[in-house]
Amino acid sequence: MIALAAILAGILVACGLYLMLSRNLQRMVIGFLLLSNGVNLLVLTAAGLPARAAPPLLGEGASGSPFADPLAQAFILTAIVIGLGMAAFLVALSTRLHEASGRDDVEGDDET
Repeated sequence: MIALAAILAGILVACGLYLMLSRNLQRMVIGFLLLSNGVNLLVLTAAGLPARAAPPLLGEGASGSPFADPLAQAFILTAIVIGLGMAAFLVALSTRLHEASGRDDVEGDDET
């Protein structure tokens, strides 16, 4: 299961990077979302989950089994909130650029 999640994270990161290299702002926003989800999945996969892991709560009879690490999940939750804010900013930026110029492409200095 961990191998499948690692492969899926790699595919998401690769597709996100490919879309972010585009000149179209809508593709850049979608690429950013794919990249952030891929990195979140990679962090969750790298943290691992021991077999029969108990929640990290202290209670009666919990002293023999391994505990799940909540730190990776806290990092991912923070990254989701930051990614959502950045995605909203990028959507607003692309909407403003489309209204101002009538196009979605980013202008660059072409070496022709």
